[in-house]
Amino acid sequence: MTRPDGRDVRDLLGMHSRAARFMAACFALTCVISVAYTSSDVRAVWPMVLAIIVCSTAAFTLVLSRGDPMPLGQSVLVSLTGAVTSGLVLSVVPVPVNDMTQLWMFGMSTAVFTFMCVRGRTALAWLGLGLMVLVTAIWSSTTGQGAMYGVSLTVINAGPVLMSTFFAYTIRPQARVIYELREQSTQRIASASASAAILEERDAQLDRLDLLARPLLERVASGIPLTTAERQECELLEAQLRDSLRAPGLQQTDVIDAVHAIRNRGVEVVLLDDHGMDGADPAVRDRIHASIVRELTAITRGKVTIRILPPRRTAMATMLVDTEDVRRIEFDHNGMQLLRQGEQRELGASSMSVDPTTDSAVYPE
Repeated sequence: MTRPDGRDVRDLLGMHSRAARFMAACFALTCVISVAYTSSDVRAVWPMVLAIIVCSTAAFTLVLSRGDPMPLGQSVLVSLTGAVTSGLVLSVVPVPVNDMTQLWMFGMSTAVFTFMCVRGRTALAWLGLGLMVLVTAIWSSTTGQGAMYGVSLTVINAGPVLMSTFFAYTIRPQARVIYELREQSTQRIASASASAAILEERDAQLDRLDLLARPLLERVASGIPLTTAERQECELLEAQLRDSLRAPGLQQTDVIDAVHAIRNRGVEVVLLDDHGMDGADPAVRDRIHASIVRELTAITRGKVTIRILPPRRTAMATMLVDTEDVRRIEFDHNGMQLLRQGEQRELGASSMSVDPTTDSAVYPE
């Protein structure tokens, strides 16, 4: 039966593959060769050609039809393969048959019936075999050879159908179990990989924290009063660690260095990341990072708010610079600068602050 994910016994046996279609083509070619080899003394060739078409169509239907079990309408038509091809071929072969290879349609039809069992239509496969036996018995009876002669020619084909029936009732139900086990194995591997990635990231963060914070922590633990420069270094380190949590999308080496340098010059910097750049192309990321570094390098005072916007916004990132005037720089989803807006403060104007959550200027009442 077809699973919710669309996989069934056809996938297990590779019936969707090119190899399966190639085998169906070889099946059709075998029918053609059989007719070419045995048609020298038949009364007419066109029934043999029709038999080739019927067998070939049945084979490709078994390979290409969707669903498990095979759709009922198609299955009924395929089950008639043996009866139809037997009627066509037996109507033109000599009586008695000169060469048993002239009865090639029995083997070809039996192959179709065995794969019908594989496709979950065992009852119809046996029905098709029974109809083939019946047609052959009628032919042998009407040609004076006796009905049992026709039965003896075809009943031997019950062996392969019986084996495929065993497959249908033993192996087919296991296909679902096999896929469930495979899915569980895949989930375990994915879970293990995710856990390993988490541990690896944790170790990397711990190593980074150890590299950045250990010297200052050891200095604080020594009990010796900190100098002014060391206090400033502690503040810068605290801001850098905060940035790593609040703005992971801006943790690029050049950006980190530029932010550290501008903070060291006394400029207040706020970094925010709402994950709009998480799936961006690396080239776009690099372009935005380079623009941010270039802008930061030229700033000597004031306050800067850099924010990666949420997904599906018109802009991907913004940079708000609050010095003597307020400039807003926006970057589109290609990393290109959209616009620059400036609002010059006038003497005597009310003071203005920057809301880091909206990147907008806020005037007090």
